[in-house]
Amino acid sequence: MHGPIVIGVGGFTSNVGKTTLMCELLKAFPGWEAIKTTRGHYRSCGKDPHACCVSHLLSEQALVRSGRELTYEAGKDTGRYWDAGATNVHWLIATDSQVEKGIHEALARVKSRGVFIEGNSFSQFVHTDGFVMVRQASENKIKSSARQALNKTSAIYVSDGEAPTASDEIPIFTCSNLPVLIEHLRTSLEWVVP
Repeated sequence: MHGPIVIGVGGFTSNVGKTTLMCELLKAFPGWEAIKTTRGHYRSCGKDPHACCVSHLLSEQALVRSGRELTYEAGKDTGRYWDAGATNVHWLIATDSQVEKGIHEALARVKSRGVFIEGNSFSQFVHTDGFVMVRQASENKIKSSARQALNKTSAIYVSDGEAPTASDEIPIFTCSNLPVLIEHLRTSLEWVVP
């Protein structure tokens, strides 16, 4: 038996609108689940240890939280997935070396026909049926995990305006033509949502 249809949603940088796009996609694909991937660290980023949101959750193994009771918090990414209609939400919290095993554990929990996965780093370890890279029109930076995921990118979504110069290889969409992106994903996967 094959696993679920997997569509990744990554970002050129942080805070570009990945979660907002995930929510729009979850609304457009009823019955799908969502996975949030968070790569953590043991306070190695130089941030205040009390401000680091996941370092206290890291251990020898990746942590996967599933279900509303363990993943819903109003205003947080996982809570927004629930509010957008996800049938289940899984939150993977892992160090760089734990992402591969953790993403496979999270995917094993998916029971629906399809799943949207937010993040870049997981794409090194999982076949994706589609991968949307989110960017902002005015930002030309790209983080290393996004650079690595570019080879899987099937569409680029510009979250804050008009698309920069079009690419011959990867179709570019904007918030003004989000329905076209949704249709692009449906037809490129060669299936129809009932």
